[in-house]
Amino acid sequence: MKLNLITILTLLLVSIFAVSCGGYPDAGEMDVDSLLTAAVGTMAASFFETQTAMVTPETVTTTLTMTPLPTFTPYPAVTPQSATPTFIFYIATLGTLTPATPTASGTLPTATVNPNVLAYGCNNLAFVRDVTMPAGTALQKNQDFTKTWKVQNTGTCNWMYQYRLTLLSGDGLGASSDAIQKQVAVWSWAEVSVRGTTPKKPGTYTSYWRMMDGGGHMFGSTLVLSFVVVEPTAVPSTNTPQPPFTNTPEPTSTFTETALPEP
Repeated sequence: MKLNLITILTLLLVSIFAVSCGGYPDAGEMDVDSLLTAAVGTMAASFFETQTAMVTPETVTTTLTMTPLPTFTPYPAVTPQSATPTFIFYIATLGTLTPATPTASGTLPTATVNPNVLAYGCNNLAFVRDVTMPAGTALQKNQDFTKTWKVQNTGTCNWMYQYRLTLLSGDGLGASSDAIQKQVAVWSWAEVSVRGTTPKKPGTYTSYWRMMDGGGHMFGSTLVLSFVVVEPTAVPSTNTPQPPFTNTPEPTSTFTETALPEP
């Protein structure tokens, strides 16, 4: 609020009067500048006190706005349901069903043999194939046989003349092998054999053989001899019985004489 000119002059006069009436020294003793300075200071103090008293302090109103919380809706209670078993009926029809055939999936692991562990010194041998009497061959009792394998020299030196097969384990049955009587160069193939006679008792017989050098050291792959002794099969007679002899009479010749007419 602004004060008008009359109010200001009134306050100025009142201030001058109050100063003149106070305990200040006589006017004659004070100079005019000091008097005016005191009057102005009194007037200013009065002015600001009056202005401060006239100004009404503002009232600060704080409005708090509350945001309502979201309404919580509880989930409905779940009632457990009882399971009702369902029975499926299937009637098989003959002639329409195909038996299931199991199918192997994936690749079966193949055992790999390190040929180096079969060697002795520079000698080694690898099995190639059966030449005679594959495993399970049926033989008669007391029958002579010769089992032959095809093998390869996989060592680093030649096989010498005195090398031969020797029994490692199994049913030896008196079988034996002669010396190879030749040189077999490295990586060359050769055929080696054992000979023997089958026993009298029927059954399956198996033996295992390995090559042996001149010093009696075995080396190379193990060779398998396996056969089956069977009972002799009775051969049925093929004679066909002759039908009984029947005596059939010979036919009788009948002659009828016919008279010719006279000429």
